[in-house]
Amino acid sequence: MEKDTENSSDDYKGLSEDGVRELVIPDEHGGQRLDQALSALLPEFSRNRIQNWIRARKIAVDEVFPSTKMKVFGGESVRVEIEADPNATPDAPEDIPLDIVHQDPMLLVINKPVGLVVHPGSGNRNGTLLNALLHWVPQVAELPRAGIVHRLDKDTSGLLVVAKTLPAHTDLVRQLQARTVKREYLALVYGEVDHDGTVDEPLARDPHNRTKRCVHSMGKQAITHYEVVERFPSNVTLLRCKLETGRTHQIRVHMQHIGHPLVGDTVYSASRRSHHKIVFPRQALHAERLGLIHPLFKDLVQWECPLPADFESLLEALREDRPWVA
Repeated sequence: MEKDTENSSDDYKGLSEDGVRELVIPDEHGGQRLDQALSALLPEFSRNRIQNWIRARKIAVDEVFPSTKMKVFGGESVRVEIEADPNATPDAPEDIPLDIVHQDPMLLVINKPVGLVVHPGSGNRNGTLLNALLHWVPQVAELPRAGIVHRLDKDTSGLLVVAKTLPAHTDLVRQLQARTVKREYLALVYGEVDHDGTVDEPLARDPHNRTKRCVHSMGKQAITHYEVVERFPSNVTLLRCKLETGRTHQIRVHMQHIGHPLVGDTVYSASRRSHHKIVFPRQALHAERLGLIHPLFKDLVQWECPLPADFESLLEALREDRPWVA
């Protein structure tokens, strides 16, 4: 991939010099606490960080400094002074190859390979997609999370969109909140799924393991639609899963919940007993299709990418009813 060193758009300004963000609270957030509403509207910042800004008088509502417990009604004008995180360590640009499906002045669409971590974190400070973006598209350093608006798990392959300008970032975040971004995945699951369906079950952190998610009545709404694509003799089924919401591990948890955990998913199907256990080194999940409204042209744009070689060879082995070999 060639480095993109140009400003992406005439509209691109990054954050303003004084780091100010101005917005209006939508009516649908009426009745929520201010910090809760701002966490939804500014997902690139943690609620704890927003609460600290409220205490430090960095946030004004209708030109008045609020308390952390203030509730909003909808329609309020909010001014947020964005402050750099004093505990943050600057991420380093790294020359990591990227498989670019689409690029224009506003957007970058990537076919993420298996094994690439999207965001630096504990134990993964380097070698991530974010590090690669800082190298190939330097201007994203001025954007929240380097323009990354949604994620894929390390061992999930497929399409992921990145904003290259602040207007594009804002637009994509709003589209994700409005559920107008279309994401379709191919998932290979255990068991014979006999019909299409929908899982509408809220998800929350697992109280016994903070790195996992679980179906929980106090969780956030999560909706997954699934369609049967192909059934195999080995008592497994290939599904197309369409996300209406985009919670962490949503497909993996929802499929486990209905008794069809993903092949290769050692986190959510490790205890499953099967006479047809398939040894696959990762969860068999691929983000095949992505669709959204282009932030600049305002028309529907869609992309599709093929299965990676390991997933494709697994399906071929299943069709021939023979063991899968890497």
